[in-house]
Amino acid sequence: MNKDNTNSEWLFEITPKNKFFSLNLKEIWQYRDLLMLFVKRDVVTVYKQTVLGPLWYLIQPLFTSITFTIIFNNVAGIDTGTVPPFLFNLAGITVWNYFTSCLNATSDTFRSNAGIFGKVYFPRLIVPISIVISNLLKFGIQFLIFIVFYIYYYMQGAAVALNSATAFFPLLIVLMGILGLGFGMLISSLVTKYRDFSYLIGFGVQLLMYISAVMYPMALIKDKIPNYAWLVEYNPLAYVIESTRYMLLDVGQISVSGLVYTIAVTLIVFFIGLLIFNKTEKSFIDTV
Repeated sequence: MNKDNTNSEWLFEITPKNKFFSLNLKEIWQYRDLLMLFVKRDVVTVYKQTVLGPLWYLIQPLFTSITFTIIFNNVAGIDTGTVPPFLFNLAGITVWNYFTSCLNATSDTFRSNAGIFGKVYFPRLIVPISIVISNLLKFGIQFLIFIVFYIYYYMQGAAVALNSATAFFPLLIVLMGILGLGFGMLISSLVTKYRDFSYLIGFGVQLLMYISAVMYPMALIKDKIPNYAWLVEYNPLAYVIESTRYMLLDVGQISVSGLVYTIAVTLIVFFIGLLIFNKTEKSFIDTV
């Protein structure tokens, strides 16, 4: 046997045993073309055979904002201060939708891609990452609608304004994306063994929305039902929603300690999700 061949190194080595914790950014970068293909797939196929197509990106937040305005502001009498209730709700819903889109799609990673995973090798983490990236397009479209209504209400004399904290708004979106990715990887790993999680995820997300301050100020809960305010105060998503409205509408306040807590929870959830995701990808094909 040629000595040069025995000493040469393989370009890629596929083994059943990988490190328990591995982000493997170098390999993900090598497969960046595949990542972009998955992003394109996620964008094109979602509404490919629908009547309204991408218009669903606009319809959902608009109708949800109108519903919230009628029920929570007109009927329940929740006060949004000087900010128009519709714009108040639309700001929260736009950011919330990005989180739920990332969570719902990534939570079904192994089961929905079992056919591909079982036939060809590539870094499995590419799939959930592509979902987070593709959902940025959906968020961008919905945020554009928010800007249109923002300008309209501003021209009508509504007391809305930007402030110096607005420059940090993109960081909140990154935070929501990472948190959705972390929870999604965790749930997708559990779904391979416990199918009940796939049925509970939709119901759980709906309940989570009501304790995430999407349709009311955090101060209202502390004032009206202080005994249950801890449900919102310990929810990291609530601080992101509240900070979003402060940055975009200049209403409410930013809790620095709350954001630090949110960042800590996000990192913990992400790393735990990554650990379990890496462990599950080795043997999920036997249980999915």
